[in-house]
Amino acid sequence: MDYLQTADFWIGLVKIVWINIILSGDNAVVIAMAARSLPPHQQKKAVLFGSGAAVVLRIALTVVAAKLLALPYLQILGGALLLWIGVQLLGDEEGDNGEEKEYGSMLAAVRTILLADLVMSLDNVIAVAAAAQGSMVLLILGLAISIPLVIFGSTLMIKLMERFPIIIMLGAALIGWVGGEAIVSDVALRGALAANPWLHYAGAAAGAFFVVAVGRWQQRHAAAAAH
Repeated sequence: MDYLQTADFWIGLVKIVWINIILSGDNAVVIAMAARSLPPHQQKKAVLFGSGAAVVLRIALTVVAAKLLALPYLQILGGALLLWIGVQLLGDEEGDNGEEKEYGSMLAAVRTILLADLVMSLDNVIAVAAAAQGSMVLLILGLAISIPLVIFGSTLMIKLMERFPIIIMLGAALIGWVGGEAIVSDVALRGALAANPWLHYAGAAAGAFFVVAVGRWQQRHAAAAAH
């Protein structure tokens, strides 16, 4: 326990918590979008379980993240998965009214949260691991402290989405942006990205546009079928 008395330990802890505050914004959006289709009494459980499981997943990922990111085509696959998740979350919005909202499954919501966090966290955990400097105690403690921050952010986002529906579309666009970034950042495309840095933003913007366009098309298609 002597490490608790060292300045390096506390500085490292502050770094990890701060990194998680900055990098968990997109995760909070995914958690909120996945949980919003559930009945109100299940939303808090989904946020709690999803946030807790996501942090545990990050701890596990930290050990292997650097090796995973070195595998070609893995981020392309993960980015495509994020685009699909964004389209599904936005496309389901039109049908989420009245009694249909009861059909949301908490298991499905938590599964969506974990899938999205798995992809989004690959880059994030490298920054956290660097701040931890090999200390597993520091890593676990820092991530554990970040759980209430993610839960608070997700709960706030759910309330904002209920009051301002436009935030749902912006949230889906953010998921698409991260998915597009993941695709163009793949190690297999590193040469092309180095020669054309603008591809990073072009890919991210294309991902956001794709999710919003396809999600809105699904919404209109579902509305037409319902009528």
